[in-house]
Amino acid sequence: MASLGGYLNKKVLIVTADSRILVGTLAAADNSTNLVLTDTVERVIREPDDPEPSAEVKLGLYLVRGDGVCSVGLVDEKLDDSINWTEVRGAAIGTTKHI
Repeated sequence: MASLGGYLNKKVLIVTADSRILVGTLAAADNSTNLVLTDTVERVIREPDDPEPSAEVKLGLYLVRGDGVCSVGLVDEKLDDSINWTEVRGAAIGTTKHI
């Protein structure tokens, strides 16, 4: 928790072990990296050849188990707000494997 203490009450982006992208305000964290987010959205980024637009799915209050967290980073809110996420395209990240 000590390393995430400075992120409390700030907007963060989390990449999960199953390659989901979650963005929300970090409300709580513990020593196992279990995370509680408020105002959470999941960003679903589509492949370039997918006819569907990318999307942000509102999740609200959300708990992420620590063993499913790959990375946590602070969001530059001004930059983030300037991006139209429905137009963003990209390749799938893929999953991770715990060894």
